[in-house]
Amino acid sequence: MRKELQVASQPAFQRAQFELAAHIRNPQTNPAPEGIENRRLEIYRSLFFNNIESFIANGFPILKSITDPERWNSMIRDFAHRHQSHSPCFLDIGAEFLHYLESERISQPQDPVFMLQLAHYEWVELALNVSTLDFPEVRQEGDLLESRPVISPLAWVMCYHYPVHLIGPDFQPTEASADTTRIIIYRDRQMQVGFMEINQTTQRLLQSLDQNRLTGRAALLQLAVELEYSNPDAILEFGADLLSQLRSKDIICGLY
Repeated sequence: MRKELQVASQPAFQRAQFELAAHIRNPQTNPAPEGIENRRLEIYRSLFFNNIESFIANGFPILKSITDPERWNSMIRDFAHRHQSHSPCFLDIGAEFLHYLESERISQPQDPVFMLQLAHYEWVELALNVSTLDFPEVRQEGDLLESRPVISPLAWVMCYHYPVHLIGPDFQPTEASADTTRIIIYRDRQMQVGFMEINQTTQRLLQSLDQNRLTGRAALLQLAVELEYSNPDAILEFGADLLSQLRSKDIICGLY
């Protein structure tokens, strides 16, 4: 009611703008303004919806591929109607859509149980693609065990209750996994986004390297103590191979 009173108190041209915008966002519940030819309105309706749908489809291709087209279009229409975006930038539509899914969308019985986590995973890929973060100026050559490996600011560790990186038209889990799915989503120096599934031990190693600023050897030996592992030489051998693999993907982006 308060919003209606505010609109009613505005100049006529502003009321007309609000009416037009409301109709374009959701023509099913907001009547068309008087005096505008429907053919012209259809151009605005189509341009608005198709642009929004295209950006969201490009950012969430897996979610779209597993969603019935009618339900997909209904969800995009509901987003356009319900969500108040806080950014005018097209690149931020993905984050706005994710916020809608998390906080504003009224869940439907047909929604897959993993929908939010799949959408978050796809958004992270998009966010890394457009991120303005860059690699620090560190040396590229050196011994990974005796130097201090640097974790890339473009390598993000994410934890999910579903194997989101495997979901698609042919695989859609109906319940959460018994084990947490841990994934490093990263962008390499060739501007390619990739992912690497890891276990809890690798996650702990990355945390130790990033937070404690240890050499590769010191971080691995500390990990052996935490795991109560009796053969440190074996964990050093395994760890050296793992560190090398992480460096090949630019997850370790250099050395201090």
